[in-house]
Amino acid sequence: MLTQNRTVLLAALLALPLAGCGAGDDVARTIGLVRDVPDEFTVTTRAPLSMPPDYTLRPPEPGASRPQEQTPRQAAEATLAPQSTLAGNAAMSPGQQALLAATGPAAPADIRAQVDRSAALESGKRSLTDRLLFWKQTPEPGTVVDAQKESQRLRGNAALGQSPATGDTPIIERNPSNGLLGRVF
Repeated sequence: MLTQNRTVLLAALLALPLAGCGAGDDVARTIGLVRDVPDEFTVTTRAPLSMPPDYTLRPPEPGASRPQEQTPRQAAEATLAPQSTLAGNAAMSPGQQALLAATGPAAPADIRAQVDRSAALESGKRSLTDRLLFWKQTPEPGTVVDAQKESQRLRGNAALGQSPATGDTPIIERNPSNGLLGRVF
């Protein structure tokens, strides 16, 4: 009995490496040595099952597409422009109609051209001379509030029961002249 168990165990141990080497990918995949990773670009979701509105439906045909399934293009259009998919649907609920009305008017037909024109005006291409002479971009001077003096002013207004807007906001004055010639003149 003991020799028979040893023979079966030895045969199983010898069959495993031989099956992995010579039989190809199918045996290794069956045993679990090769993993199939799904392609993340081809994975799609399926629409949930729903109860039919009436029970006079035909049974589904094998291999036929589901009627509630959307193509990836239709799903993207529904996500990016829901008003276009809702507008084509004649059976909209009052809630959908109210939501669609609350979104406002439709965008003009030439909206892309308008956006491109405004972006071109904002970018303002600089000439070669401007780029050579004014290569160093300086930030626009702004108003800097003196934090300590502003805090004192606000505490004083609060102690006197005055509005925080009472009084002038203390600012830090910056010297606009930079460089050697700016200090000389």
